[in-house]
Amino acid sequence: MAKSLAWKIGGDQGEGIDSTGDVVGTVASRLGYYIYGYKHFSSRIKGGHTHYTVRLSAQPVLAPEPQVHVLVALTQETIDRNVSGLVPGGPVLADAAFKPTLPPGAQAHLIEIPLTQIAREIGAPVVRNMVSVGASAALLGLPLDAFAGYVEEKFARKGAQTVSQNVQALEQGYRFIEEQSAGATRYALPKATPGKRYLMTGNDALALGALGAGCRLMAAYPITPATDIMETLAGLFPKYGGAICQMEDELAAITMVIGAGYAGARAMTATSGPGFSLMQEGIGLASVAEIPAVVVDTQRVGPSTGMPTKMEQSDLMAAVFGGHGEGERIVLTPGDANQAFVDGYEAFNLAERYQCPVIVLSDLGLAQWVQTVEHLPYEDVHIDRGAIVEAGETADLEGEFERYRITADGISPRTLPGTPKGQYLATGVEHGQAGKVSEDPINRTAQVQKRRRKLQPLRTRPDAILADGTVGAEVVVVCFGSTIGAVDEAVSELRAIGIKVGRVQVRQAWPLPVEPLRSALRDAHKVLFVEQNSTGELRELARLEGLEDERFASLLKYDGTLLLPQEVMAEVRTLVLKEEV
Repeated sequence: MAKSLAWKIGGDQGEGIDSTGDVVGTVASRLGYYIYGYKHFSSRIKGGHTHYTVRLSAQPVLAPEPQVHVLVALTQETIDRNVSGLVPGGPVLADAAFKPTLPPGAQAHLIEIPLTQIAREIGAPVVRNMVSVGASAALLGLPLDAFAGYVEEKFARKGAQTVSQNVQALEQGYRFIEEQSAGATRYALPKATPGKRYLMTGNDALALGALGAGCRLMAAYPITPATDIMETLAGLFPKYGGAICQMEDELAAITMVIGAGYAGARAMTATSGPGFSLMQEGIGLASVAEIPAVVVDTQRVGPSTGMPTKMEQSDLMAAVFGGHGEGERIVLTPGDANQAFVDGYEAFNLAERYQCPVIVLSDLGLAQWVQTVEHLPYEDVHIDRGAIVEAGETADLEGEFERYRITADGISPRTLPGTPKGQYLATGVEHGQAGKVSEDPINRTAQVQKRRRKLQPLRTRPDAILADGTVGAEVVVVCFGSTIGAVDEAVSELRAIGIKVGRVQVRQAWPLPVEPLRSALRDAHKVLFVEQNSTGELRELARLEGLEDERFASLLKYDGTLLLPQEVMAEVRTLVLKEEV
């Protein structure tokens, strides 16, 4: 009996690895297990090694397993690259067609299974991977009928023959293990309770949140790992109304979003590091012209092209300070699909309330990897359009409409195009209260202070940080983005062995909630910033805001792979031991 299991399939890109992993994840989810599915794939369309890991657990999980329990190998390269990550003695299900061998010293149980031969005998070579799924079900202790039922549903539109061939493949793979692999390691998970759950990525959730917010225009240029947001909305907009505009580049994308925001539409764009760099001038325009705009940056390894399909969190400083001059913006940092949904709608409310660009800083680990979601808070979706001057309020206006009027809270009520007597000039040049170009030093100072002043309330915004167990903690772990999955699991394990560990998730990186963060860290003996970059960008941001002392330490990972709970645990234990010495 195991708390969680990890199943991996590997082969060449284009061999159906993803669809096979989806079958295992979907069926296990329907059986009531929590799923976290993550992939390795090269930055190319076809060819090159790829693998897909599905973690199954009776408890919620949002992080990878350190070791794999069952490895399905469609190529020798899969064995050579991945067998070292197998639990000692774990089974390797390998297609006999390529004459598999284990590397010297490998602690694994090789099971040669004639996947290709069985599929050919069934009369459909394409069901080879389904044979491996049936065999895997036997090793994982999952019921075959659940897989057969899913296959019947999935392939029903393709006809009875296709359904029959896939079910046969499952049955023969399952039977092969039952009859010819008696010595193989078998696993079992605690019994799970099926329920109404979703299996989705952060990109999926964010797109749904944006849709709920009333977003009806997305202008974007395709880029990994952000493109799925555009594809999801492209499937939804025909039903709910809206348009996807695939632009010629990211400069065009951000300027279309700004134009739509000026006109009163809720619009967004989504990109990754290279595209985000191109958008910086446009983000500055939205800031100085005080036009709502929502930008999603799904971080990946940089700089330049970097490693487009690998994980990193190195755009934080670019999101907060990117661009020339000092342009005000809001930066949100969701960590799981539920939070991505919330930020998907709240970004539009904040953009219109504070009349500025809002950057949703996602990352590849959140954007593309599937996770179990029990409930999306649709009931919490609300629309806040901020201070808009209606037609009746301008009817008696004498003189020019002061779009950029200096106000106590820094928010200047805006009009939408067509409002009688509400016209104004929206420009990237510094301007006076009526929008006309001005280089007057007194006006310049007043406008800069106004734009800065309006965001000050966000420093104490509810849920800008999420803190737990920080009072009297030996170590408080601070993180942002999808690393929260590994951090939460590590914190739970450490508490179980008696170590007092707190954790703080930063949900709003800018404006940084300095006082709430200071309060959460006040009692900690040690503070550990966990980040997937090489320079400790979140810790540096805290230092710039006056939060830094001798208690602070960093755990930094920047090799492109996902953070493991065990890595966090090891670092915390090291800090605690040093404290005791």
